Formats: sequence, C-alpha cells, structure tokens
Amino acid sequence: MSADHRHDVLVIGGGPAGAASAYWLAQRGHDVVVVEKKTFPRDKTCGDGLTPRAVRQLTDMGLAEQLAGYHRYDGLRAVAHGVTLELTWPEHPSYPSYGYVVRRRELDQLVADHAVKAGATFRAGTEALEPLLRDGLVVGAVVRDAERDVTEQVRARYVVIADGANSRFGRALGTSRRRSWPQGMAIRGYYESPRHDDPWIESSLDLRDRNGNSLPGYGWIFPVGDGEINVGIGLLSTFRDFKSVNTTHILDEFAATAPVYWGISPETATCPPTGGRLPMGGSIEPKVGPTWIVVGDAAGSINPFNGEGIDYAYETGRLAASLLDEALTTGDGMALQRYPGMLDAEYGLYFKVARLFAKVIGQPALMRELTRAGMQSRTLMEWVLRIMANLLRDDEVGPAEMAYRAAAAIARVIPERS
Repeated sequence: MSADHRHDVLVIGGGPAGAASAYWLAQRGHDVVVVEKKTFPRDKTCGDGLTPRAVRQLTDMGLAEQLAGYHRYDGLRAVAHGVTLELTWPEHPSYPSYGYVVRRRELDQLVADHAVKAGATFRAGTEALEPLLRDGLVVGAVVRDAERDVTEQVRARYVVIADGANSRFGRALGTSRRRSWPQGMAIRGYYESPRHDDPWIESSLDLRDRNGNSLPGYGWIFPVGDGEINVGIGLLSTFRDFKSVNTTHILDEFAATAPVYWGISPETATCPPTGGRLPMGGSIEPKVGPTWIVVGDAAGSINPFNGEGIDYAYETGRLAASLLDEALTTGDGMALQRYPGMLDAEYGLYFKVARLFAKVIGQPALMRELTRAGMQSRTLMEWVLRIMANLLRDDEVGPAEMAYRAAAAIARVIPERS
C-alpha cells in the first residue's frame, strides 16, 4: 500500500469482535484492514466455551464445518451443596441446542483466517499506538510493525475499536467505564484430565476451601476434548472485598476440592494460570464517535450473569459492520450514530437486569441460600440457565420468560447511579 492509501475501515484488534467486523465488511466488498498487536496463534484468558449464541454467529459466518472438528457439549452441569444437576441447552428457534469448547488461540486464528479469505487484510504483530486525527476527526491510526520495527500511519474512512477489555485505543478517544456498574475478574488454567471429552461444561456454585470455608465467586470446568480441561473461577466487583481477593488462592482451592472424577492435581497442571478484569453490562461509554465505533469487550459487552463475552463480541462486531456498510454505501456517516440505540434495544434491559442480579450474588450468604434453594428444583435451574445464557424465547410465555419479565419490570423503575 502507498503511504497515502486510505482504507474504507481500519479495525484495531483481531479478536472475536474485530475479526467478525472485518469478515462482514470484507464480505460486502469493502477495503478493510485489521491491525493486531499479537502474533497469532496466541492464548487469551478465557473459559473457551462457546454458547449457542456464539455458535449461531460462527455458523452464519460459514464456519459450521470447521467448528464440527472441536469438542461439542450438550449443556451445563451445575454442582452445589452436594447436589448435581445436568441441564441441557434449551430448544430455541434461533439458536442451536449445543455449544463447543475451542481454545482461543485456535478460535481467533480460525475467524481471522476466514476474514482474510473474505478479502480483509490482517496485519499481525502490528500495534495501534494512537489515533490519527485530522480536523478533530479520527482518520486512522499510528501503528508500529514489530517485525520490521517501523512506525507508520494507516488511514481509513472509519475505525472499529476492538482491542479488548483494557482498550488503550478507546481510552485515547475518551472512552471510560461506569465505575458504579459491575466489573468481573477471572483466572484460569489448564489440566490434563481423563474426562477431557465430557459432554457437559461444569459450574460450581458453592466454592469452598479445603477446610470447608466458603469462598466468593463461582468455579468452572470446561472439557476441551484434546486431553485437557479449562479450570477457572470468576468473581464480580459487587463482592465487598473484591479488590483484596487473591484469585490465585481461590483457583488453587477450587482445583484441590473439585470433583475427583476430573483427576485434577498440581501434577496434572499444564501451564501457569492467567487472569484479568472484565468490564461488563455495556459499561464502557461512549461507544461511537463521528468516524469510530467500539465493539466487543472494548465496549463492555460482557454478560454480568455469567461472564460470557465471545457471543456478544461477534454480535456487536456484526452490528457495527452493518452500520459501517450503510455509511460507506450511502456516504452518510450519521448511520453510525444509531449504534447506541440499537445496542440498547438489543441488550439494554437484559444487561440492566443482570447488573441488578450481580448486586445480589455479591452477597455470599444470600448467594448460598439462593443456590441451595435453586438446586432443589431442576425446573427452576433450567429457567436460570435460559435466563443467564440469554436464550429466552419470544414465541412463548413460559416460566423463565415470566420470571425474567417480572425482574425486568422491577429493573425499569429502579434508577442506577451513573
């Protein structure tokens, strides 16, 4: 490319949201370039689980055949208070009734390669250092190619910000997290296990240490299907002592007290654990400017109910691409300004209910009693699964929908602190 070439769209970050944006834009014939700081394949702190919503997005991208080569699972095994419930994904008119577990180093490579096949340019090992401005508008980015040790300008009509939960590029444009809203914290590691191909992902809702003392948060075990399992814990900032929690200690205790059938021990660990913090519930604002738009984790598009972000990354990336396609096709950049309203219509009320729920589960004693009661009823836990995974149906008013609508009615009238 010549130094003065101007792309249609520059995407900052090649993870799920960025790669999805690039794919959908390239498929529509636009000149799109992705700059990704890391060189693929690379690992990410993640549970590696793809819910039915994520599977739907990947299928729509034409990746169903490639996904079929990974470990497929049927639903969630919930474990708490000595009770175990195996809950299948519900039947839904829009989403499949199964999920997959795919390591992020493989998943992100898969989608990035797919975007390239659609016509996108992918520049790995290239870091976006700062926005490129002209007359107060973002017109690209100053980037550094690590392999060539070259700093240059990449120009574009529009910029998609998809550089993850700690979005430096977004902050350079004034984005920030609403600190009164929940933030998540997670840590995970991998272990060899004889149950690596188990048909259920597992969640422990009653964490305890080796002495039987209660611990904050929840634990997960996701079978990867390649000889290993992904083991992690998640915690919300609504927990009173969130800032002082030692997540490594909690993970060690969870690994030591997990069901014996997983075969977890210090000797079966295959790598050191990694962790990070996650903005949730759409807590990052603003999400759009005159020539830029924020997607995925960089926009705080993570479900406070369960910490799931991959599906929302694909969905917001696709939504942003549709608006950018309209702006590029019609020449009317005001199309981007509909983005916040569309996000609010799709996720606003759901995320608000989830944020209120996050305040409840931030109280360990209350959480223990809720899980104790819930685990006594398979039907109740099936409702919970549908609500937490955002798989409610529009074509019926079942118990889950009624419970959610009751919570939503309350959420509509409760003001939130900014």
